[in-house]
Amino acid sequence: MTHSPTPPASYDVLIVGTGHAGAQAAIALRQEGFAGTIAMIGEEAYPPYERPPLSKEYLAGDKPFERIMIRPERFWEERGVTLRLGEEVTAVDADARCVTTAAGAVIGYEHLIWAAGGHARRLSCAGHDLAGVHGVRTRADVDRLIAELPGVEHVVVIGGGYIGLEAAAVLTKFDKQVTIVEAQDRVLARVAGEVLSRFYEAEHRAHGVTVRLNESVTCLEGEGVVTGVRLMDGTVLPAQMAIVGIGIVPAVAPLLAAGAVGDNGVTVDAQGRTSLPHVFAVGDCAAHANDFAGGAVIRLESVQNANDQATTAARTIAGREAAYHAVPWFWSNQYDLKLQTVGLSIGHDRAILRGDPATRSFSIVYLRAGKVIALDCVNTMRDFVQGKALVAGGAVVGEDALADATRPFKTLWPLG
Repeated sequence: MTHSPTPPASYDVLIVGTGHAGAQAAIALRQEGFAGTIAMIGEEAYPPYERPPLSKEYLAGDKPFERIMIRPERFWEERGVTLRLGEEVTAVDADARCVTTAAGAVIGYEHLIWAAGGHARRLSCAGHDLAGVHGVRTRADVDRLIAELPGVEHVVVIGGGYIGLEAAAVLTKFDKQVTIVEAQDRVLARVAGEVLSRFYEAEHRAHGVTVRLNESVTCLEGEGVVTGVRLMDGTVLPAQMAIVGIGIVPAVAPLLAAGAVGDNGVTVDAQGRTSLPHVFAVGDCAAHANDFAGGAVIRLESVQNANDQATTAARTIAGREAAYHAVPWFWSNQYDLKLQTVGLSIGHDRAILRGDPATRSFSIVYLRAGKVIALDCVNTMRDFVQGKALVAGGAVVGEDALADATRPFKTLWPLG
């Protein structure tokens, strides 16, 4: 009988996390000509895969797992990237340059890239641990959810952010009775202006979804399995399933315990370096000063941010000067609506509507002190593509011109 060789106990670059950020870090290192040993270590048993489809095409059954893998499994072997799957890093020793796993394995590194992302934030109320209560963060989360759907009639989605809205849209296709419960006075309140929020509320209601705003969950009811969601006013919503979409908890506890600076995430500089020597952090868990947030230190949960920060860290390790400066962008698919966002609308003082929401094709331009800082584009690919330059350049354009949907963005401001 032959045995696979034991993985080495040390690597030139050890990447913790097998999501978009971790995968891109490994890819970029090889693209930069880095010839040292690389390993990716991740809690899940699966090779790197895309997260956004989990609440969209994968949940809907439109894409099998093989189609959401970031690269075929053989890709990593061909490029000399060791995948250590099903292992959780629980401690970091920055002085000794090693990590320890939950199983007690000690793995050394020359450089550590922390790309562990985060875990779905759970409810803290009674009943949060009942069967039938799901997050939407991993393949296993969604596989469990899908397996339970045949016996479910009523679903309560807790949280009116992108994850909750996307899951609600998919579940209507399965003829489920869906209720969205949002604590704030509108959906997408943290990421978009009121016009977009009201548009999406109306869309979901038109598809039979009940949207309850300004409502807080007191507890989940049931004996072993959820049967209802009790609201602050005493109302109990029937539910054989509850989906919790209230954000993530950054997976940075081992770094903070090792002395890294951070709080809601771990703080990094423009190259992705943490305060610990030879330790980088990238992606959802990395708190960084963002030029498009007015220099505020923020975390960005997006594929764009994960890829660009990972590339920056890889270039730095490979000896190439690099600094993170990328226009943020995001997307969301709900029903037949494709929302594409560029920039960060937080802190805007004006919102210009471009087009008519009744046509289900329009854009919203966000301004701060007269400068274009962000756009939300619904079924308007041209505006999204051309509008990136407006956001990148902090363009100052007359409001009437911005509102005129017949005038392409590229004619409003010098793009070269």
